[in-house]
Amino acid sequence: MVKEALFSIIAPKVGDSKVLDLFAGSGGLGIEALSRGAAWAVFIDRNPRCCSIIKENLAHTKLLDFAEVYAIDYSDAIRKMRREQRKFDIIIMDPPYNKNFAQEALKLLTNNDIMKDDGIIIAEHSASDDLPETCGRFRVIVRRGYGDTMITIYKDGKDGL
Repeated sequence: MVKEALFSIIAPKVGDSKVLDLFAGSGGLGIEALSRGAAWAVFIDRNPRCCSIIKENLAHTKLLDFAEVYAIDYSDAIRKMRREQRKFDIIIMDPPYNKNFAQEALKLLTNNDIMKDDGIIIAEHSASDDLPETCGRFRVIVRRGYGDTMITIYKDGKDGL
């Protein structure tokens, strides 16, 4: 339900986008973006087993040729993308709940300039996680609750999606 709601909100942004899926787990969010027309996705999860599952899921959906998968920590991944001067239209993160990873990742994203102009950052998080209204140049444009799960979408600038 949350994934469907999220993609109905961001549908206009997905086509031909470059997506970074942080804390990717099984890769469900990034794979959904690819299946809805994203051009490329980079999947990050520090657990090598999760990365194997992502690769299997990408192969099963015939999307492996449109993706990269890295078994590294999210903070190292953000810095790696910065060093490589890579920029993304959509950054999705679904970190473990109640561990402040979303807040820390937002700070790193703000400081490392890997977002394209007009890009969005999507945080799926626990309703008890207190994410800020603004973080650097990014501000909340959408915040929706689904039971204990929240979706918070940040964007650079003043416009909506």
